[in-house]
Amino acid sequence: MNESNTTSVRNQASTAIKSLFDASVVPSYRRFNLVFSHGAGSYLWDVTGKRYLDLGAGIAVCCLGHAHPEIAEALAEQASKLIHISNLYYHETQGRLAQALVNLIGPGKCFFCNSGAEANEGLFKLARKFGHDEGRFEILTATNSFHGRTLAGIAATGQEKVKQGFEPAMPGFRHVPFNDLEAARNALSPATAAIMIEGIQGEGGITPATPEYLLGLRRLCDEKKLLLLMDEVQCGHFRSGRFQSFQRLLEGTPGGDQFLPDGISMAKSLAGGVPMGAFWVRLPHADILGAGTHASTFGGTPLVCAVALRVLQVIEREHLADNARTEGEFFKTELQKLAQRYPAVIKSVRGVGLMLGIELATGLPAFAGSDQTASVQFVNQLHAAGLLAILAGSQVVRFLPPLNLKRNEIAEGLKILETIVAQVSP
Repeated sequence: MNESNTTSVRNQASTAIKSLFDASVVPSYRRFNLVFSHGAGSYLWDVTGKRYLDLGAGIAVCCLGHAHPEIAEALAEQASKLIHISNLYYHETQGRLAQALVNLIGPGKCFFCNSGAEANEGLFKLARKFGHDEGRFEILTATNSFHGRTLAGIAATGQEKVKQGFEPAMPGFRHVPFNDLEAARNALSPATAAIMIEGIQGEGGITPATPEYLLGLRRLCDEKKLLLLMDEVQCGHFRSGRFQSFQRLLEGTPGGDQFLPDGISMAKSLAGGVPMGAFWVRLPHADILGAGTHASTFGGTPLVCAVALRVLQVIEREHLADNARTEGEFFKTELQKLAQRYPAVIKSVRGVGLMLGIELATGLPAFAGSDQTASVQFVNQLHAAGLLAILAGSQVVRFLPPLNLKRNEIAEGLKILETIVAQVSP
């Protein structure tokens, strides 16, 4: 078959796959016009054979890249022994994983589920149970936050766009400005039971919490007998260069090494692409959700726990927390240099470790002729050039690559990125 015929066949395959979605998949996602067939490491290939450098990693999920051999091995080994038994019984891998997570955070206990939204639901229930006898149920969250797409998750999320069409909102959530301690204090009411924030806002535009804000919230919650909850679903699991983002953000800050939230939600990178969520609860609150108060059929199965344990082993053995730190610093520095060369295109660069974002300047003429947001148009151009990145609102583009990203891959991504930046520069 000649090259022309091969291309035609591949394009037909792409069209056929998209038609399956059109016919049978609920259209709740705005999908880009890409159809992928396989991946390896930091790369993906679409059904036409085109290769892409993936600096999105499934939205911070594929922390070891695609088709990692040790994940495949762990899946095969565990599947040959035991996949699921339900949480009516004990099994070793869940206990070992919980122990490993507790050792990385601090004294407490873990609950396992399937996603970040579920993990946050568990923390919402923890807060309500904590405050129930005193009539306290309210949780303060931050403007521009994102906490999932369940009814409680969208009520907790500080972005109006996710709430539209699902009114009336579940009661019990109010939003206050992020990184504003006084706003949190002033918003407290007799019904407030907890405050929940992200260490680094992801969907909200890659905005880290300040050390002063984190320590101030801890003091405030101690003073008012509130739970301090942290959504580390996207910014956790070594993405910042430490296990949880608050550990990195508080480095070198007096008192920072003593900081602990009362609850932490986790997911995304936890099992390297196998669906898994969890939340950790600090002592002495770890037994608030007693028998019969919370459950998840597929939470913490032998299969997913075996994979999550293997992911932790690889991250430790290959020093990937250090890699996220050093390569993230290099990547961020080079992005800042790019912003200096093209200030009319890149307004700012922000983030920590391998959770980075660029904010596009407003009013770029190159994007004026379309009703699509600047971030969508910019990412579409990156796709055409063979680079995958993730949107964060209308003006921000995120980079959430695998933790084992290599320097030459960063260089490749920067070269593509600069090409597109130069093309849209006024």
